[in-house]
Amino acid sequence: MAWDLIYWLLCFCIDIALFASSLYQYVMLTDLEADYINPFELSTRINQLVVPEFIVHGVFCALFLLAQRWFMFLFTVPLTYYIVMLFVKQKHLIDVTEVFRVLNTEKKCRLVKLGVYFCLLAIIIIRLTISTFNSLTDEEHAVDFF
Repeated sequence: MAWDLIYWLLCFCIDIALFASSLYQYVMLTDLEADYINPFELSTRINQLVVPEFIVHGVFCALFLLAQRWFMFLFTVPLTYYIVMLFVKQKHLIDVTEVFRVLNTEKKCRLVKLGVYFCLLAIIIIRLTISTFNSLTDEEHAVDFF
């Protein structure tokens, strides 16, 4: 039971990191739209976060697959597919010269990511609470909702 608690704590930390990264990118895009930041600075800040975010998301998805959490894995697959397609088409980085043309698309993409990570966060918090409760009680009184 303690391994389950450690697993959900790890998933919680990873999801918070991904949520914070997407939120930061969305705020930076909003700052560009309000003319608080220049396009070069925006692209530099966001582009240095993109590849590490993709790697962490891949690890996150692999954790669900290895732990056989099929619902969580299938929930992250569409976003993983989108990330892989962006990387294959080499459209994962923001171009300084075209940033204003793709601003609304990039903002919507970040909002979808925020939504996915927020839904995952809610599920992870529920599972973390259940795992904490189960680790504190006996094996015969354990509760499992999912």
